Amino acid sequence: MTQNRIKRLFAYSTISHLGFILLALSIDSVESIQAFIFYLMQYSASNLNVFIILISIGYSYYLKTSENKQYEQLEDQKNSPIQLTKQLKGLFYLNPVLALSLTITVFSFVGIPPLIGFFGKQMVLSAALDSGYIFITIIAILTSVISAVYYLNIIKEIYFFSPEENKTDKRNYLELNDNILLSSYLTITISILTLGILIFIFVPKE
Repeated sequence: MTQNRIKRLFAYSTISHLGFILLALSIDSVESIQAFIFYLMQYSASNLNVFIILISIGYSYYLKTSENKQYEQLEDQKNSPIQLTKQLKGLFYLNPVLALSLTITVFSFVGIPPLIGFFGKQMVLSAALDSGYIFITIIAILTSVISAVYYLNIIKEIYFFSPEENKTDKRNYLELNDNILLSSYLTITISILTLGILIFIFVPKE
């Protein structure tokens, strides 16, 4: 809940999703096995998309050059430029397409309908209820509500702050490079994964 490093946040959030996967595995039914496979597939696609997007955002930052003295002031210079959630402040105003793709993926993690993550959680919870796992289903729903808090905090940084507010912290801020164009491989991969997350808007059934 208090994690401010973006990649660690997504890594730790895997614990919550692993709970849904284990819940599906603990139920011995055809529906639960289907739910397990579907949840594993949708979470893998969403997780892959979010990390590719973070890498793409990192490409938009100036990297270390002989003329870039600003990089030398950055903490953890050996890591990627995008490290903290607050570095996403105002991303929507700098790159609305990447911001929208990241938002769709995060909403899928939360389980907002009709994104693919909602159907994954729905299948697991439905299988649990059909097998009489009422208490653990309530726990799973409460866990989803709690996870929405730290996921939506990322959305808040993207949309409710201006990019200028990032510049107050010289240790963790790098100037965005407006001239950087992402490779076709990155753009095609992000587009396919994001459309995959959105597919249930058009075909709302498993």
